[in-house]
This record gives sequence, C-alpha cells and structure tokens, in this order.
Amino acid sequence: MKVAIVGASGAVGQEFLNVLSERDFPLDELVLFGSARSAGKEYEFKGKKLVVKELKHGDDFKDIDIALTSAGASISKEYWETITKYGAIMIDNSSAFRYEEDIPLVVPEVNAADALNRPRNIIANPNCSTIQMVVALKPIEELSHITRVHVATYQAASGAGAQGIAELEQQIREIAGGNEPTISKFPYQLAMNIIPHIDVFLDNDYTKEEMKMNWETKKIMHTDAEVSATCVRIPVARAHSEAIWVETEKPLSVEEVREAFDQADGLTLIDKPAEKQYPMPLFVSGKDDVYVGRLRKDVANPNGITFWCVGDQIKKGAALNAVQIAEYLLKADPKFKQS
Repeated sequence: MKVAIVGASGAVGQEFLNVLSERDFPLDELVLFGSARSAGKEYEFKGKKLVVKELKHGDDFKDIDIALTSAGASISKEYWETITKYGAIMIDNSSAFRYEEDIPLVVPEVNAADALNRPRNIIANPNCSTIQMVVALKPIEELSHITRVHVATYQAASGAGAQGIAELEQQIREIAGGNEPTISKFPYQLAMNIIPHIDVFLDNDYTKEEMKMNWETKKIMHTDAEVSATCVRIPVARAHSEAIWVETEKPLSVEEVREAFDQADGLTLIDKPAEKQYPMPLFVSGKDDVYVGRLRKDVANPNGITFWCVGDQIKKGAALNAVQIAEYLLKADPKFKQS
C-alpha cells in the first residue's frame, strides 16, 4: 500500500500526517508532494524523515494506490490526470470536483458506498461545514424525511487554512500591544469581531460557502431537502460551530432524536443544559467526532427540531474524512480486497 499526500506543507496536509499516524493506517510507503517552494522540506512520520517532492507532470504516481490531495482547486484540476493516470485513487479536499456528476462526494458515516462508483478515480471531500452537518442530519433522516434545514455557522479561522489561523493570532498580539491589526487574509479584522461573509457573494446575495451547504447536502444525502445557510467567520482558531433547525415530514420527539444521536456513528452527544454541558470549540478542537447538544423542539415549528453542532474543521472537516474514505475503500473496494 503506497499513499501520497499532495499539499503536504499546508494545514490539511499536516493533519493528514497526524491522522494517518493516529489511526495506524496500513501503508507501506508514504510520499509527500508540494509546490516548488515546499520541495525539500522534511517532515517526520512514525519516526522517519520524509522529504517533500515537487509536484510535477510525469510518472511519480505510477505506483501510488491512494493520493490524498489538498493543494487547492486549481492544482487539483491541473494535476488530476497525472495523479490518476496509472490507477491511483485521488481523494480530493478541494472544491474542484464536488459538483461534477461523475465524481462522488462522500462522508463515510452518510454515503460511504458512493465511493465505489468513481469513473474518473476521483472522490471529492465535501466542504467542512457540510461534513459536520450531514453527520448530524443522517440519524434524523432515518427517523423521518427531512424537508428543510436552516443553519447559521460560526466558522473558525482554520477554515481559511494556516494563514487564517496565523492572521488571527497576529491580530490578537497586535491589539494586545496597542497596535493596529494587520488585515490580509480576511476582509476585515477578525480578532474581537465576527464577519458575516465567507467566500464570494453570488447573484442571489448568498455567499458561495452558504450555497455549498445546499448543493452538497443534496448530493451526499440523495435528498430533495432545501438548506438555507448564513455562514459567519468568528475569532476562534479551530473547530466550527453550527446552530441547526431541521423540519421533518412527521413530528419527532426530543427523546427520539437524542436516542438516534446517541447511537449514531461519528457523533458524540453532550446535552445537559442544567449542568452547563454542551459542545464548544474549546473542547472539540483536535477531536475526531462531531459533537451535538442543546437539543430541543423548535417552538416555531411543530415538525421542527433544533440543536447545536461543533466539529474540528481541519480534522473531521477535512483530513480525517478523507482518511476515513480511504479506510472504507480498503475494506469494501474489490481493488484492495483482492490485493
């Protein structure tokens, strides 16, 4: 089993290294690729030093079984044929292929089997906000079909990559020192502020980030449910939070949903409001699961349930989800079961 990481020096690339090690992913060789700027950098993996190779068009992927890519949409679009040419399966973390009909968009807890039907040997990793939401929606959908979802996200600086975290930390230091904060990665100062704007605005005045949650939820869950989102950047380093309102075809009790959450794969329920116990980024950062709490009936809708949801954007929202797809392939794909 030979695995490659493309974009090894980025925030998600580094998390790939952590997750592969933590989960003891069964590989014989790991190869790191990056830009010309990253080439030559060394990273440690399970006690061995690995040197980043420059990503080029050629035969470097000839013996690669699985390539975990997180180098941006433009790189994925340019190099996908090079990566998959000799049969490597490309699990792509960018937005390059998410909406193409012949490329599956996969969250293993929700639609793992979709990964087996990949005509171009590409599997797309969804947007981070969508991933954690659909993990929480799946057990509700199994109780009663979801017809409508409203969600407000509270997204950490990590959603903008390593540069986003670095800018937030820099702004905090600058403000604490009485200096003007540096503003580069975000449209406004993020420290001591929130910004109701992630990605570009579209013709309907929703941002692309907000519409991704609509488009991707439908594709992953094979549903006609409509999703209306407002996506907000907040001054937290890592882990996204979401307030979610769900409308179902038949009314559900809180007890039914609580039991479904408690039994679901990839979910941890923390819901003891009287004891001030609920999920928060402070405690969810670095964790594998999606955490849910503040579960209650929607007082404005008899068929509504509302809850709070927190997940680590770099882990489950990116690297971990991709590695879980790879783990599923090793168990379920004939290509690997025969080898």
